[in-house]
Amino acid sequence: MSASKYLNQDYEVLRRQCLKGGKLFCDPYFPAAPESLGCNKLGPNSAKVKGLEWKRPGELCRKPKFITEGATRTDVCQGKLGDCWLMASIAALTLDQDILARVIYPEQNFKDNYAGIFHFRLWQYGEWVDVVVDDRLPTTQGKLLFVKSEEQTEFWSPLLEKAFAKVNGCYENLIGGVASEANEDFTGGIAERYTLSEAPPNLFNIMEKALSRGSLLSTSISASDDRKEEQTTDHLVKTHTYSVMAAQKVQVKKSDTKEVELVRLRNPWGQVEWNGAWSDEWEQVSPKDKAKLNYSADDGEFWMAYVDYIQRYSKLEICNLTPDSPSNDSLRCWNSCQFEGSWKKGTSAGGCLNYPATFSTNPQFQVKLDIDSEGDNKCSVLVALMQKGARQAKQEGVKNYSIGFYIYKYKGKQHVPLGPDDLQNPAAQSYFVAKREVCQRFDLPLAEYVIIPATFKPNQEADFLLRVFSEK
Repeated sequence: MSASKYLNQDYEVLRRQCLKGGKLFCDPYFPAAPESLGCNKLGPNSAKVKGLEWKRPGELCRKPKFITEGATRTDVCQGKLGDCWLMASIAALTLDQDILARVIYPEQNFKDNYAGIFHFRLWQYGEWVDVVVDDRLPTTQGKLLFVKSEEQTEFWSPLLEKAFAKVNGCYENLIGGVASEANEDFTGGIAERYTLSEAPPNLFNIMEKALSRGSLLSTSISASDDRKEEQTTDHLVKTHTYSVMAAQKVQVKKSDTKEVELVRLRNPWGQVEWNGAWSDEWEQVSPKDKAKLNYSADDGEFWMAYVDYIQRYSKLEICNLTPDSPSNDSLRCWNSCQFEGSWKKGTSAGGCLNYPATFSTNPQFQVKLDIDSEGDNKCSVLVALMQKGARQAKQEGVKNYSIGFYIYKYKGKQHVPLGPDDLQNPAAQSYFVAKREVCQRFDLPLAEYVIIPATFKPNQEADFLLRVFSEK
């Protein structure tokens, strides 16, 4: 898949220039300097960066490698940066080697024409970009400060973290987030969210099917701000993002007929595991099933019964892959379209429906749902609204606005916006969330519709991306 050159940096051109000049690449757009770290929690006077040095892998070990015997989830151990959401996403990404290869270019190495330059492919607001980084990494006392691999000579994961920090402005901007954001930036996919206290009865089957299709799953336990990363009595960490690596049914010895539904989770710390049921009940499982489940201990991964999972965890996010994802059929049966737009103060930032005097000034986008997918004269549609740029500007105090959208049946002439009188009763609407993206699924009667994206309050300025997937 083609990708545009991020900041107009061409990897091959830059590498050739370095090789010709006999020097290693130093990235002028993301230098080994304080501004690439941050200005507050990772600012020059912060304790976390005391004694920090930028070093290349060759200065940290004798024979550095980009990948050692394949990229796996154990290559992703979180460092001293609060980006567990990103680590959980990278770990889940290793489950599909085709998708991973599109992101990390596994043929890169430290031998053939090495010039201190690496590149990665990321999805950014509707387009794929090729992101170049140099291999100078933050270290203290000769060890990587942020993400690292269990194999100390392997460096694909810290270099990928650096590329992600670059497109988001600095390392500090990666502190705090939800895994679905990174999942989308690695796949271009669409993320759906489930509140586990309201889980549908078939959620385990949904998880099982999603994993079989290559979807990326992440989960977390909600808690108040003063209890962040607090451990429960059974060794689960609150507000901490875990990867969901598998969902599988297993036959236990004490029952001839009953299958137990299990989920496998991974803590991106590479340690601290659930100590409840199924942390110590593996004697009930046959050696054959145990081998099939790839069970091992004390590596940050653990199995737990699905019934325990939905009782203890709060949220589940499933990133559905898009039609152009390799080895994936999850959304090949969907039509898709996307629109870009802006909310401008005084002209197109009308706020939500609670502000009727200005609401109709919001941008409007027409879509036609005309394929009856289930024989009930309805179409299943997935709508996602994403605001741009808030993470990149975190150090400037910019935060995500609360955003949402409304869907109306179209009643006017082609390309004529709906007026205030047409906007009283929407056919459907999303909830409003102060996150990068809000995404919801609807079953709507076949018709032509207008989608109106909005910030909750008027006169809030931002650019946005609206994506619509309708079932064929």
